[in-house]
Amino acid sequence: MASWFAEAVVAEPVAPPRPRPKAAARPKPRRKRRLRARSGILWIAISGVLLVGVVFVNVAVLRLNLALDKATQERSKLRGENAALQSELSSQLASPRIQSLARHERGLVPADPSTIGYVDLSR
Repeated sequence: MASWFAEAVVAEPVAPPRPRPKAAARPKPRRKRRLRARSGILWIAISGVLLVGVVFVNVAVLRLNLALDKATQERSKLRGENAALQSELSSQLASPRIQSLARHERGLVPADPSTIGYVDLSR
């Protein structure tokens, strides 16, 4: 074992790495930080205003849709009433025309109400 130590080569001591000189910390200008903060606040305010505008537009559209729906319901109701009135008018106009055709072409006359009798079928 002694021979092993005799043959061993002793390496030269390695010098420790030199510390890098620290760069002088440059102070950031406060102006840039203030501008960044102000621009962030400005963007938040602009976004808020845009969102409020979108909400107001949506509310206005909803109100218009409600008014349109009410008008559509009223229109369909009026069309139904018009159809009922036209039907009533045509039936009232057709009755005298049919009676006159029956009298003149067929010789039919309305029955006298006093000559009509009823049969009681309940017994």
